[in-house]
Amino acid sequence: MTSAVRAAAVAALVLTGACALGAASPGKKLIEFGWDEPDTRFMREHIAQLQASPFDGCVFHVSFRLANGTQRNFSWDLWGRNRIPAALLDSARADLVATRFGRFRENFLRVNVTPGDLDWFEDHSALMSNLELAARLAKAGGCRGILLDTEPYRAPLWDLREQTKTHPHATDSLYAQVRHRGAEAMAALERGYPGLTVFLTFGYSEPLIQSVGYRKPVSDTRYALLVPFLDGMFGTASDSVVIVDGHEGSYSFRDPAQFAANADTMRRAVRRLVAQPERYTRRLSVGFGIWLDLNSDHVAWHVDRPESNYFTPAAFAVSVQAALDHADRYVWIYSQEPRWWTAAGGPQKLPAAYDSVLRAARR
Repeated sequence: MTSAVRAAAVAALVLTGACALGAASPGKKLIEFGWDEPDTRFMREHIAQLQASPFDGCVFHVSFRLANGTQRNFSWDLWGRNRIPAALLDSARADLVATRFGRFRENFLRVNVTPGDLDWFEDHSALMSNLELAARLAKAGGCRGILLDTEPYRAPLWDLREQTKTHPHATDSLYAQVRHRGAEAMAALERGYPGLTVFLTFGYSEPLIQSVGYRKPVSDTRYALLVPFLDGMFGTASDSVVIVDGHEGSYSFRDPAQFAANADTMRRAVRRLVAQPERYTRRLSVGFGIWLDLNSDHVAWHVDRPESNYFTPAAFAVSVQAALDHADRYVWIYSQEPRWWTAAGGPQKLPAAYDSVLRAARR
């Protein structure tokens, strides 16, 4: 059965309401990642709610408290100069160990590149300690690994032009240093969790998109330095490591051909960027992200009229099925307005048809 035929079948199930939960697509997993991102305490207290969702796991963060009582978010604090003591995460570790995840096991601890204010040439020992700590926590909690959100929210971490303005190192030495940091980061993660899965929101796929398919120099994009960083990671990763390119650029895809073409791009065209193509191919897992309420910070999300949304339930069914067909293992659903789970129990601003789409796709 072709991807298009499967997608049409799923859409038909959605429209007829015949969407009972079935066995997951062989080897394929659905991951939730959005503004309802839980912390470890929420997961412990609401695991039944998570298990009742159509997902196989989610992206989560870790909260901790300083001595003065201030609550901090480990995921947003770790990529900087401050070494975070392991003892501050004891409560989060206890939450994870105590949670009976059952089938909801494809979980990833979020790691952001924030605050991201380090010069690539200054001491990175605190950051490497924090990365090892994150990996140890993920392992202790029975997680698949960490999600590395490579979007530089607070500093132009990957922008070669901005980095050379502030820190006038020669380009070649800067590239070499960033590659070295990528290797250090991978080694730190494996010290904490040998053979983990590193789930990237986007990998080499984003510099390629920014270069408009090599029609402009990758060095002129905002993600030029992500390339040598990933070269260091892929070059250092052991044979048991899996690195997922989550391809955030697929957020808006509604045509199955887009998923097919971009899967091929990640496996083939991207190799022109990669320092060690064969190692890249062995470690790579192709993934896709879909933003359910696309651009809902600018465009209204219609709870009562889902047929008016960018992703109608039928369009969402087509995209999810195509993504599952062309991903190696993981498809992640991002959302802002809709909530798949809440502290009060149950979803919020989520038309039931979208839940039915995912349950049908699992059949």
